[in-house]
Amino acid sequence: MLVRELVDRFEKFAPKTWAEPGDPVGLQLGSLDAEVHKVLVTLDVRPEVVEEAIQVGADFIFAHHPMVFHPAKNLDLAVPQNQMYATLLKHDITVYGAHTNLDSAPGGMNDWLAAALDLQNVSGLVPSGGSTATPAITMGRVGDLAEPTTVMAFAEHCKAVFNVPGLRLISHTPNAEVKRVAVLGGSGGPFYQAAIDHGADVYVTGDISYHPGHDMIAAGLNVIDPGHHIESICKSHLTQLFQDWAAENQWPITVVASQLNTDPFTFI
Repeated sequence: MLVRELVDRFEKFAPKTWAEPGDPVGLQLGSLDAEVHKVLVTLDVRPEVVEEAIQVGADFIFAHHPMVFHPAKNLDLAVPQNQMYATLLKHDITVYGAHTNLDSAPGGMNDWLAAALDLQNVSGLVPSGGSTATPAITMGRVGDLAEPTTVMAFAEHCKAVFNVPGLRLISHTPNAEVKRVAVLGGSGGPFYQAAIDHGADVYVTGDISYHPGHDMIAAGLNVIDPGHHIESICKSHLTQLFQDWAAENQWPITVVASQLNTDPFTFI
């Protein structure tokens, strides 16, 4: 089968028009008319992931984070990113990225995160900037816990759910009660007001920087930052989704999830 057959099916699930303006989603390298036999699903496209694709015999890498955020200024192969592009071309590996369109898709990234946290009565958090669909397509989710807990206890729960050795808690009231939770995968700092507007007691998101952290405390919002890498939850979900589609459509492909941890941070 051709890459475009899988891409066309995926873009019915998460159209590129749902991506935030300027987000470089879609084909990253290669050709939609290339043949695909084995798909490697990953969060990030890094040199070690490319080597993994070669080792497992994958000819298509499907990633959540786009491989090319900034255009290359040259093709000097001494630059690791450029060498990675060359390696992909040498081995005829096509690369596709689905970023904020997957974040916003119903049944996509933020629904997977909300389900992992056992949220109930889930609704959208932030209207997607790239969608004019009705009903509205939204990034992030907000929902209720089955049983109230405390900020600190819920932070510990997040550590277990996302299998992280540590996280950052932004709170002056760690013993406060938590009933309602907002979650947004990736770098959700700019959207914290939406969590407040939806009545969330806690906002779970990644990459909170210093001054916004002060603003969140001043606004009375408790925030849990377990890191950007929690989005790796997509690997198992996308793999299963693609395997289901392959079975339904009798596609002659194999789909596997990357086994690598691409989180650049280590707690010491």
